[in-house]
Amino acid sequence: MKKTLLLLLLSGSLFSLKAQQGTQAITVTDMTRIKQINSVTFSHSGKQIAFRVTSIVPDETNKAEYAYRNQIWLVPADGSAPARPLTTVALSSGQPAWSPDDSELAFTRVVKGKTQVFIMALNGGEPIQLTNDSHGASMPQWSPDGSKILYSVNLSYPEMLKDSILNPERKAPYWTVEKPGFKTNLPPSKTKKNANGNLDEIRAFLTQDEADSKVKVFNKLNFEGEASTEPDFNFNHYMVIDAKAGAKEKPLTFGFHSYNGATFTPDGKSIILTGMADTTLNPDRSRTSTVYTMPASGGSLKQLINMPDMAVSNSSISPSGRYVVYQFDTEKQISIPQVAIYDFQNPGKKLLIPVDRIVTGFAWSKDSKFLYFTAQSNGGIPIYKVNMATLKPEQLSSFDEGLSGLDISKTQMAYVKTEVANPFELYVADLNNKAPKRITSFNYEWLKDKKLSFPEKKYYTNSKGLKVEYWVMKPTNFDQNKKYPLMLQIHGGPTAMWGPGESSMWHEYQFFCAQGYGVVYSNPRGSGGYGLDYTKANYQDWGTGPTEDVLAALDGALAEGWGDKDRTVATGGSYAGYLTAWLAGHTKRFAAISSQRGVYDLTTFFGEGNAWRLVPTYFGGYPWDENIKPILARESPFTYVNQITTPYLMLHGETDLRTGIVQGEMMYKALKVLNRPVEYVQHPGGTHELSRSGNVRQRIDQMLRIYEFFERYITH
Repeated sequence: MKKTLLLLLLSGSLFSLKAQQGTQAITVTDMTRIKQINSVTFSHSGKQIAFRVTSIVPDETNKAEYAYRNQIWLVPADGSAPARPLTTVALSSGQPAWSPDDSELAFTRVVKGKTQVFIMALNGGEPIQLTNDSHGASMPQWSPDGSKILYSVNLSYPEMLKDSILNPERKAPYWTVEKPGFKTNLPPSKTKKNANGNLDEIRAFLTQDEADSKVKVFNKLNFEGEASTEPDFNFNHYMVIDAKAGAKEKPLTFGFHSYNGATFTPDGKSIILTGMADTTLNPDRSRTSTVYTMPASGGSLKQLINMPDMAVSNSSISPSGRYVVYQFDTEKQISIPQVAIYDFQNPGKKLLIPVDRIVTGFAWSKDSKFLYFTAQSNGGIPIYKVNMATLKPEQLSSFDEGLSGLDISKTQMAYVKTEVANPFELYVADLNNKAPKRITSFNYEWLKDKKLSFPEKKYYTNSKGLKVEYWVMKPTNFDQNKKYPLMLQIHGGPTAMWGPGESSMWHEYQFFCAQGYGVVYSNPRGSGGYGLDYTKANYQDWGTGPTEDVLAALDGALAEGWGDKDRTVATGGSYAGYLTAWLAGHTKRFAAISSQRGVYDLTTFFGEGNAWRLVPTYFGGYPWDENIKPILARESPFTYVNQITTPYLMLHGETDLRTGIVQGEMMYKALKVLNRPVEYVQHPGGTHELSRSGNVRQRIDQMLRIYEFFERYITH
């Protein structure tokens, strides 16, 4: 094991050194050159790998804009030939799935605004559209004999009421939609609409207004989406269809419930999937789920794994069909989902795998003797291997890289590696991850002439006795005889985790280092990647404790001597928007500060954010609870707005409902009333994901605005 890690670290260091020898600095528009890789899948023979590549390209209809496009690529698993595209950039495609004999590939593509399943023969010919489902079709999966394809559909409550296939009796749900004044749900009505008619006709008129989007009527609890409010429930169901053109689909699940994770058992006789534990409850009121099994040809669902008061979800079935790996969790408190194995030969025995980390993906060895998974840990995402005889995880890669998209063949593993030298490339290695080999060059080619900044990992012990890890990046063209501005970058979540293996911040860090900033980032208490106790360490303490940790990281960087203490700035988004606002109200040490899509008033956040459950989870109750009111006030940055004098740039997506735009508007308005130096930026149409997957011009704009604002105060 030690020898394996040494080889990994040496190969990574050599590659990093080579990349660092370039002369060109990272620019802001290099964002458009980054290729993202995911959906990695071996052919059944293990000889080829299919995967999806996401590119940013000029928009076909507006050359001033950019568009995201997905392509499916194919590469020999031994790296003997370059990767080649199977689909075109113009027709965005994803979710590749191999047929059992490897002669065909199923995938998805958008047709008339809906995702549909296509089949492509790998010996030539055009893709054939398999589905034409009015509700769309996603996540194709071949049956073990190759005769059928399983896929999912999603439809709204009004669509379900009218759907003759998934709701053949056209009935309302057994659970109540909680419409005041009605003891039972209103059944679908054939009454003609008439605004001047009787009560039934008026109700038909009002229902039509809802259908025509003239009004939104809310009876559900979770009504905030990401970019708009959503009054209707949505339901995910599964269909199966013969794998040939012109076939007709057959529904497997029905009604006003949602199902997820459906997968065939290896013998093809059954399907295992996850669904609500109590189908008589309104979906908003039930947070528990159960793993079910059902005949592959359709029929009744039977409980397989049920745990009271827990959300249980199936993940992957071993090739032998003996094991199912699943996770269980409770959303009523801060927690990390636990990993367990269901053994069909010993169904009464729950086999727990000791993993005090958030698992990000599973894969089985072909002989079912080993389970592999990736998990966030200590700034990276390593691969772990579990011997089913002992159930003890063995770490196969370092904390200095992030590995994702893991898949396993008979002799190899494949994964996407994120490292400081390169944000995304596809690698293969043996089943112990020895001698990993890069087999793509999507980002390598344009990065080989770039000069990068590489972080130095450090740590300190905080007042709770917790070891806090942080990383310091020097300016790209560092001169030890100069002093540099230092930027404190803070992550969101609050359970996110940053480190060398984290991909979303790769470009932003390198851009600011190229602009002459030093960058310091850390994983303060409450972060993921360090176990449950560490994650729970910010309970009822979102401000003071994490502030101690992030400022200690900044002080550690300043202690090296090259950073200018009078030219420090801070920024972060989401929960980090919260913490930057907290810093602004509790310290005067920053020359300027910028919060992105932040939370500033916890009571308001409870009302307008779709992440509102963080309030009872992290603070122990609701805004109307007398014992909780003072805690929410104490922990809200808005409480201290009158103490903010630091120059402040605030950014928010105009349609962000994760944290809610009123948060930013409240904070900005208060600072303007107080006549403080504040600037507020809204990005029209921008959601909470703006900085990761939003409009590319807006992503560039946000980064440049932060840079330009900080330059106003640090240039002297």
